[in-house]
Amino acid sequence: MDKLLQSVKKILQDKPLGSIQWFVLYQSWLGKTYGEMAEVSGYGNNYIKEVGSELWQDLSIALGKRVTKKNLHLSLNKHLQDEIGNHENQIQQKFGEEFSLEMVSPDFFSASKIEFPSGPVVLDSPFYINRPPLEELVCNEVLHPGCLIRIKAPRKMGKSSLLNRMIAYAKEQDYQIVYLDFQEADADVFASLDKFLRWFCVNVSRQLNLTAYLDDFWDMEMGSKVSCKIYFEAYVLQYINDNPLVLALNEVHRIFEHPNIAQDFLPMLRFWHEQAKQDRTWQKLRMVVVHTTEIYIPLKLNQSPFNVGITITLPPFTLKQVQNLALRYGLDWAADSEGAKRLAPLQAMVGGHPYLVSLAFYHLCQGEMTLEVLLETASTPVGIYGQHLRELLTLLQEEPELMSAMEEVIATDEKVELDAIAAYKLESMGLVKLNGNQASSICELYRLYFTQQFGKQNIANTSSKFSS
Repeated sequence: MDKLLQSVKKILQDKPLGSIQWFVLYQSWLGKTYGEMAEVSGYGNNYIKEVGSELWQDLSIALGKRVTKKNLHLSLNKHLQDEIGNHENQIQQKFGEEFSLEMVSPDFFSASKIEFPSGPVVLDSPFYINRPPLEELVCNEVLHPGCLIRIKAPRKMGKSSLLNRMIAYAKEQDYQIVYLDFQEADADVFASLDKFLRWFCVNVSRQLNLTAYLDDFWDMEMGSKVSCKIYFEAYVLQYINDNPLVLALNEVHRIFEHPNIAQDFLPMLRFWHEQAKQDRTWQKLRMVVVHTTEIYIPLKLNQSPFNVGITITLPPFTLKQVQNLALRYGLDWAADSEGAKRLAPLQAMVGGHPYLVSLAFYHLCQGEMTLEVLLETASTPVGIYGQHLRELLTLLQEEPELMSAMEEVIATDEKVELDAIAAYKLESMGLVKLNGNQASSICELYRLYFTQQFGKQNIANTSSKFSS
């Protein structure tokens, strides 16, 4: 419905609709009769009919075909499809799935020049694997005025890589970009909502080359949220040029850990998104929120920004995508059906996790070991994942309640109900996948490794008791 309303605004941009016209349009879309509209609104039946008649006439003139209350769905859906068709074709050409397996030319690189997998995959890298239709979805959605996009996945699943490609596409459309990574914020920024929102506004202003005139718009009697809204509405969105502004917020889960901030900041984003439905100024703003976990701080349904807009959840690689990545690393033995069979145990071991798959192929293309040896030693301290696994174990050991929660998860093949905060932290670390608060190990590699480590720890604890 939001997209269709935005479409009508574009169709009638020379003749903006008033509140009663929007009401008639929305109610007509829901299938309400003029009589029902009159009863709810308090306006007379004849007046509602007159408003509707003028509205259908204006739409008919703008679209060049007859629009009535009865064919409203058909007419507007057809227009919307025609409107986005060209954009979709362009995006599909850019991000379309590799339907045939591709091996990078041997002349393109040598194994010694391949960089160790770390951080986001750069834009021109041959090692970025599309996961259709995700790329198409985010690039299509950012074209819509006032949109709110949420990208969610555990650590190292490719969130930042996808975000960077969406930003690159938005730049091609001459959109303005503000990118904020909340991991860069000092701890004292989160001391209060006022300090956080001022930090937020200053960073936005500087990236847009605007002087940060915060004190001209900040009024403590009105409160920090209202001041921040006015700063954006009356200054930032007024003084930038007419091109849309993409506000990309990365590592937003950092805010979840500060309830005093999250309980006001997140509803504020929701409110800004809803303002775009009725205010042309806010339609210039498109927001992208990237985080690792679901928020565990209770928010009312009408306050949460996570039940509006579009949600993109990054899935693990399919076997075909694993196979394509192997070929891009120059592993030509992966090219046929036999190669796919050899890769299946790797996909099962790491659960199709993009970073863990990439790490395997990095070592294989160096000729250090065979795939079979890699799999045999994967969960051991001497395997290629040894350092990665030790880092995760150290993080767990620093928080005994997380260690206990992870022990519960790996002790059974069934999903385990966890405390909300423990579930949030384990998912944030990329160790578990969640269905509500029910957790299971994200891959066999982690289950095997932690089973071994917790077993050793239990033996050591038992020996210590007997010796004492």
